[in-house]
Amino acid sequence: MSRRIAIVEDEPALRANVADALRRHGYEVAGYADRASALDAFGVRLPDLALVDVGLGDDIDGGFALCRELRAMSAAVPIIFLSARDSDFDIVAGLRLGADDYVTKDTSLPQLVARIAALFRRSEVGQSGNPVEDVQHRGALTLDSKRLTAHWRGERVDLTLTEFWMVHALARHPGHVKDRDSLMREANITVDDSTITSHIKRIRRKFQALDPAFDGIATVYGIGYRWDAAAS
Repeated sequence: MSRRIAIVEDEPALRANVADALRRHGYEVAGYADRASALDAFGVRLPDLALVDVGLGDDIDGGFALCRELRAMSAAVPIIFLSARDSDFDIVAGLRLGADDYVTKDTSLPQLVARIAALFRRSEVGQSGNPVEDVQHRGALTLDSKRLTAHWRGERVDLTLTEFWMVHALARHPGHVKDRDSLMREANITVDDSTITSHIKRIRRKFQALDPAFDGIATVYGIGYRWDAAAS
């Protein structure tokens, strides 16, 4: 069964070009010109991945609102912003709302397709028979790779797909420093350094919302990050 991708983009030509490229790679594609029509469709059937523009016609931040609404429907559906807006403010805002990636419209179609494929590979790891430890217990942290769920001190941490696999990559070997390249490789993501930094900050905030004293992810300046073996 082919994966279904929703494209929410108000420019008809761009929407059609991206849809054609994705269909050539075997994906089923549904296109929407505005937030309202996309939201109506999501209420009937969630996509396997959503590709969303930030500005949707006169609704200048409509994509942000849609991301928030879709994330409320599902923590697991991968969301990628595809936008002409490339300021750090917009990128960080998108990631804080729960997007898995933020791509600018000058990104080539092959690179966009590669990033989509990487997100789907991460989804498949939890559903396949790959030799991944099903449940990890690292002090107060429990990660379930089949259900893609994380718990801290018994409480659920609502991580996105990207966030889950980043935590998984770090916690798998507590105390080991992961540079950004190895973190991307093990979490199956292809993003720039600033995007990784934004994801790490968001992950920390989610744990700290449950436990203000959380300090499980340490920054090793100039190198990368590690899961603190003493975190409990």
